[in-house]
Amino acid sequence: MSAVVTPFPLAGSRPLQVGFDRPELLRILDLYGRMVAAGMWRDYAMDFTRDAACFAAYRRTAERPEVRIEKRPSMRGKQGMWCLIGESGQVLKRGHELAGVLFPLERRLLKVVEQ
Repeated sequence: MSAVVTPFPLAGSRPLQVGFDRPELLRILDLYGRMVAAGMWRDYAMDFTRDAACFAAYRRTAERPEVRIEKRPSMRGKQGMWCLIGESGQVLKRGHELAGVLFPLERRLLKVVEQ
């Protein structure tokens, strides 16, 4: 019987896939829950590739996603690693901070309250 040795990843090597950290995922799922409660979204999907992590939110299951939230670490030094992409593929917002990129979606949940 021979033992299989798995090499330890080098410090400068790229990861096998990009993912969301726990605080990032909590922030995204919190927004998703509030959008579901407001009746705007009904389903979601996540995709993790070597280049990007993507969270897609759907109004209905059979459609294209209404929005996609992407994390691309390769864009960190340029326009920011966070990107909000609309239904037709247009980039709605880019940034270095997740909160700033999610703001256009959170603004939909704000309601004017009269005194």
